[in-house]
This record gives sequence, C-alpha cells and structure tokens, in this order.
Amino acid sequence: MPPHDPHIYRQSSQQKFDARNVKAFFIRLLICAGGIAAAAWIVPGVAITGPGTLLLAALLMGLINAFVRPVAVLLTLPATIVTLGVFLLVVNAALFGLVAWLLEGFVVTGFWPALFGWLIVWFVSWLASAFVGPRGSYGIYVAERRN
Repeated sequence: MPPHDPHIYRQSSQQKFDARNVKAFFIRLLICAGGIAAAAWIVPGVAITGPGTLLLAALLMGLINAFVRPVAVLLTLPATIVTLGVFLLVVNAALFGLVAWLLEGFVVTGFWPALFGWLIVWFVSWLASAFVGPRGSYGIYVAERRN
C-alpha cells in the first residue's frame, strides 16, 4: 500500500475537471441545438437566423432550464396540481418563448408555436438520450440470440 499523502487522495465536494464532462456538455448542447433547428424547420412561427444564434439559443435554453425552470415550476405548483400536471406544458412553452424574447435572431410568434417548438425540442432530446449516456458516451449495442 502506498504511503498516505493527503494531497493525492483528497476528496472535494466539487466535481473535478474532467474532459468527459466537457464532451458531455457539448454533446448535450448540440442535441438541444438540433432540437431547436428541427422546431424551426417544422413549426411555422419558430425561426432562427443562423448557426451562431442556434448555438446561443441552445446554451440559453440550458441555462434557463437549470435556473429559471425550477423557480417557475415551484411558483406554479398549485395550478399544476389542479390541472394534474398539464399546466407544466404552459410553463415549458413560456420558457421556450423567454429564450426567444431574450435572444435576437430567434423568433417565436405566439403560444402555440412555443408549445409545439418546445415539444419538438423535448422529443429530440428524449430520443437522443436513448443513445447518449450521462457522461456523453455513446455507442451502438447489438443483441444476438444464441441457440
């Protein structure tokens, strides 16, 4: 057993910098950007001007979902309970619209485009999460039946 050196084995409460975390962040950012691009392509009333704006919208959406969404969900909890969770669709559409309001070059023309745009971003993210692990790893698994 190696001699005990507290500097080598020190555990901190913060997660250490790891290249895999950076890779996972960028993969998730590209997935969100792909969802926003799909929403702009499919939903009339959602438009984005360029790839830079697309990446900024994905980054801003991630920040809003991390910091604003928990507060919004908590504040609207009574309405969410009364509607058995359906009001969360309104909250998510409003946050999608907030991203468009904050970012020039990303346009959402109303509630319904915001709702359908958010649903497409959610679906693309959900579908991609089936292939991308929490650390940004991805792979193809093949199942064989053996006799």
